[in-house]
Amino acid sequence: MTAGHASALFASTFGDAPRVVASAPGRVNLIGEHTDYNGGEVLPIAIDRRTWVAMGPSDGTVSRAISSTQEVAGTFDVRHANPSGAWWDYVHGSLRELASLGAEPVPLDIAVVSDVPPGAGLSSSAALEVATLLGGLVCVGASLMKGWEGLAAGAHRAETGFVGVSCGMMDQTASAYATDGHALRLWCDTGRREHVPFARTVLVIDTVSPRALRRSAFNERQASCARALAAIQVVDPSVRHLAQSTPEQLAAAVIDTTDRRRARHVIAESARVEAFTAALAAGLPLGTLLRASHDSLRTDYECSTPELDWVVDFAEAAEGVEGARLTGAGWGGCAIAVGSEEGLQALADAIAPAYEARWGRAPRTWLTRAEDGADIDEVEGLDPLDD
Repeated sequence: MTAGHASALFASTFGDAPRVVASAPGRVNLIGEHTDYNGGEVLPIAIDRRTWVAMGPSDGTVSRAISSTQEVAGTFDVRHANPSGAWWDYVHGSLRELASLGAEPVPLDIAVVSDVPPGAGLSSSAALEVATLLGGLVCVGASLMKGWEGLAAGAHRAETGFVGVSCGMMDQTASAYATDGHALRLWCDTGRREHVPFARTVLVIDTVSPRALRRSAFNERQASCARALAAIQVVDPSVRHLAQSTPEQLAAAVIDTTDRRRARHVIAESARVEAFTAALAAGLPLGTLLRASHDSLRTDYECSTPELDWVVDFAEAAEGVEGARLTGAGWGGCAIAVGSEEGLQALADAIAPAYEARWGRAPRTWLTRAEDGADIDEVEGLDPLDD
């Protein structure tokens, strides 16, 4: 899909060209899982799957036409919007944040197309939020200088405040600010960002697994981490975030066994981000760190699945593959493998029939590299990249 598809859907729905088409990518996290909402570090890259949002002023007549799960169009007026539990909450929530960036929300005609697989743990919701907010800023004539700086924070508020999903800031930040050929090292306690050169190829393997328990399990993990932090703060009140705790502080805390395991993962995983970044800079292999991350997610955080474990084991046994692990929150979704492009392509060819034979459904796989974050693709029907 391209910006042209969003423009065409907009024109066929509303009878006119859009004022702007903005886009934002999905992401995979190389390492640093379940650390973002615990004040730790993460290291995501943007991928070559994007969401495009075409927009134009509306007369305020609310309508909605749904073409498919990946192509939608409608009129949105946030002045009369309340959370509904439907997909367009992400759009309404993002448009409401225009006010926080100095722009007045107005009724807008919107068309959305996306090739970020929904429900796969690749941040399809963050891509929609970031693209919607960026397009809205242009459409209402707001300051892009201020808007770009507040883009990720506004999109994060849309998800946590309007949609009601309690999550960290990694997804929206990666979708907004990632750059080509780099991973984005993010300190989630302060919002500090650093672009880390990352030229390797990544294979994304979507297990297409059911994820019915993901929300309740995620909420339980957050509560467990909060209890662990409270116990550690009895030992040392200066500790502000769980990921900043030390193994020694954890050992000294009076804490439930399950909460201790959750905290052990968070503390070790945040340290692995630093080690992973150092390994990249030194050109060292990454497989040991990837495996340690996956094992910790499987045993201490208990968010893996049999399918994800099978994929990681299969990938690690393949020639030309450095390592693999689950990516995203877990409980289904995707794994990543890092290695040579030839080795990863051979893995993709081999794993698809083997996975289907074992699990009875075909996985989705694709190669990607670190890509750019959010962008303005068209303004008033002109492609600025061609100027």
